[in-house]
Order: sequence, then C-alpha cells, then structure tokens
Amino acid sequence: MSIAPNVTQTAAAVRPKKRLFAGDNRDRIISIASPLMLLLVWQIAAQAGLIDQRFFPAPSKVFSTLLSLVADGSLWSNTWATLQRLFWGTLVGGIPALLLGVAIGLSRPLRAMIDPLISATYPVPKSAIFPLLLLICGRGEASKIAMVAIGVFYPLLINSATGVLEINKIYLDVGRNYGANRWQVFSTIALPGAVPHIMSGLKLGLGLGLMLIAIAEMIGSKSGLGYMIWNAWELLSVEQIYVGLLVVAFLGYVISVIPELERKLVPWKKTAR
Repeated sequence: MSIAPNVTQTAAAVRPKKRLFAGDNRDRIISIASPLMLLLVWQIAAQAGLIDQRFFPAPSKVFSTLLSLVADGSLWSNTWATLQRLFWGTLVGGIPALLLGVAIGLSRPLRAMIDPLISATYPVPKSAIFPLLLLICGRGEASKIAMVAIGVFYPLLINSATGVLEINKIYLDVGRNYGANRWQVFSTIALPGAVPHIMSGLKLGLGLGLMLIAIAEMIGSKSGLGYMIWNAWELLSVEQIYVGLLVVAFLGYVISVIPELERKLVPWKKTAR
C-alpha cells in the first residue's frame, strides 16, 4: 500500500494558511481604519455637542466645503500652485545637495571644509530666513522656490554624505585598484551605495519643504494651499481652513510612500518588520 497520498495530505494540513489579518494585510487595515475611526468619533462628538463646532466643525461639513471648492476649481488651482513650487524647489535644492553630499562623503578635505558650515547653518529656523528671502528675491515665485530648496537641501545633503561614509571601504579600494577614475567611483560605487540614505533624506526634505511652502504662501503669495488657509482665516471660514489642512496632510501621506519606492529601487536594503 502506497503512503504517498497520506504524506501529501499531511504536508498540506501542516502548511500554514495565509491569514487575512496577518502581517502586511493587518498593518494596511489598521492604517486605513484608524483615521476613519477618528473621523467617526469626531462626527459623533460634533453632533452630540461635545465639541464646539465653531472651532471643530463636523467632518461632514468639512467634506461639503471640500466638494464646493473642488466644484469651483479653487482647490485644484491652489493645490497645483503648491505642487509646482514644491517640485521646482526640490530640483533646485535637491540636485546640489545630492552631488555635494556624495562628494563630501568621498573627500575628507572637502568634508573638513564643509562640515562646520553645515553645523552652523542647519539649526537656524528655516521659516526665519523667509523675510530675508523676500528682500533678496521679492514676493514672486523665486522666494517660495528658494524656501523649499533650503528645506530640501540640508536633509538630503546630510543623508547623502552619511550614506557614502557607511559604504564598506573595500568597495572603494577595489574600484581604485582597478583604475576607476573619480567619476567612475562617484557614479558606480558611491552613488548606488548611498541610495538607501538618499531616499530617507529625500523623504525628510520633501516633508520639510511642504511645511515651509505652506508658511511662505501664507505671507507672500496670492495662490497655493498656504494662501487658501490664510485667506480662510481672514474670512473666518473654519471649514475651509480644515480643507486646506487636510489637503496638506494628504500630500504628506503621499510623500510617505517613498519607502515603497525605495523597496523597488533598493531591493538589497533590509527593512524592519
């Protein structure tokens, strides 16, 4: 009598089944359910009179205001203006930060020269620089883009340099022993090796840039999400203020998907579970 079918059935029974509420599925469900539960509690508290709706309007009223702003096109135009400034500011601040950060990681003399400047200027509140940017660049787009560029520059520079410094020296030595020139070392060893830290710096820089552009638009702009929030405050439109804050929060959530992109670009990096 053959025992193969019994062995197969036993193995199938022992093999663990994938559960719906296990691992990544559980985390996704929790991440979606938690803000929905918060909105539900907020709505119930507002309807029950437990909170003052003059300052904390019910989510249903905020959603109604959002639909009206979408319908008249003002939300789209202001969001697009903010995204454009964030994009150009990221390019203006990010490219120099990336190149300089990798160069600092490779060159000890350059690191000794630049480190004191970074240490001295990084703690300065970035929002405090905006009045100076208004004097230098005026109230046009240049001052807003410069504000984002400053916010993106420091996290990306610091993380790029750190990423290069954490590369095992043997890889750099092998490249030099095989006659690699400075550009080849930069492009084929240092830059790929620092990508995990570069992605972390980009995420931090975009988040800081988003905060700074909202502040800049409140002070010196006639468009953008920051302007929309400030204008709503002047008109005492609390629901519109919340709409602006929710859109900024949503953009921040979109920035948080960079780790997912990182897993595609850097499959060799081990991520914590």
